[in-house]
Amino acid sequence: MIRLFQPLYFYLANCREKELVQQLEFMRAEMRMLRKRIPQKRIFLEPDEKKELLKLAEPIGSGLKHVISIVSYGALLRWRREASGKKPKKVGRPRTAETLRELILKIAKETGWGYTRVMGELKKLGIKPPSRNTVKSIMKANGHDPGPNTGKGSWAEFVKMHAETLYQCDFFSKKIWTPTGRRQYFVLAFLHVGSRQVFVSRACRKPDTAWMKEQATAFVEHIEATGRKCEKLIHDCDNMFVKEFNEIIRASGAEVKKVGPRAANMNAFVERWIQSIKQECLDHFIVFGEDHFNHLVSEWVEHYHTERPHQNMGNKPLKGKWPDEATDCLPFEILCKTRLGGRLRHYERRAA
Repeated sequence: MIRLFQPLYFYLANCREKELVQQLEFMRAEMRMLRKRIPQKRIFLEPDEKKELLKLAEPIGSGLKHVISIVSYGALLRWRREASGKKPKKVGRPRTAETLRELILKIAKETGWGYTRVMGELKKLGIKPPSRNTVKSIMKANGHDPGPNTGKGSWAEFVKMHAETLYQCDFFSKKIWTPTGRRQYFVLAFLHVGSRQVFVSRACRKPDTAWMKEQATAFVEHIEATGRKCEKLIHDCDNMFVKEFNEIIRASGAEVKKVGPRAANMNAFVERWIQSIKQECLDHFIVFGEDHFNHLVSEWVEHYHTERPHQNMGNKPLKGKWPDEATDCLPFEILCKTRLGGRLRHYERRAA
């Protein structure tokens, strides 16, 4: 009897299934039309709404990706993982150890080497390096060129390598009052890049060839007296740097490098020093006579070397002895010492 009515059951079920499909297609069309009229592209659901969708989606299975509309299928799977407390399984190779990544970046930053040289350095240290592509990816992700560094290097690298034997020199000037009116006087300053210490000439109204030869000789004698070595002296293309000046410098064994008009940064250290002496000292005085000018410069140079902390040299004065350890308490009295009528100031502990 059941077999007799079985075709009828199948027919009725098939009709019902077709009707449900048509209803579903109608609802999906309505949903598309509705989404077009919603201004925001993304719809944020409340936790209860997410739970309801998860419950209804469970029996549908993978077929859900063909009917889901207000959220993505991937988002629904993520909600399901979060609800179950499971974390997605990572694919691919294990991540390189953080300490090894830091070492690769440290070597790349300090040397500028390519990835092949970095890998060789790791092997030399007894460390098994990751693959070539991994090293390249680590370097590129942190802004380092993984290719070999075949260039001549930057100007900063050149200065760092030659700082102990590199000097820069330049003129600064000021108009001073003399018995014959206001006249412009010049001073020539030499700066040792490694120590930031300076050697300055006496003031001169007209730096001619004879005066420039005297300053070159005085500079060479200063180098010998300090025990330092000058391998390179940098100056600009000012006409006051006559060939006789350069010849004396070269005869001492140093190389003279001239700065082009568009490469002012090559002489930046001495130019910054000149800016400091002007801003902190000379610009605050009306100078009467050559001796007054020389006195101001001499006082500033002494203050610069022995009393003024230098930011690029550990924030300590360039010469003298100073406490190595700092303290929060003040078991001693602090005195303010001045030069040039209070224009230059520094602070010292009162002697016991």
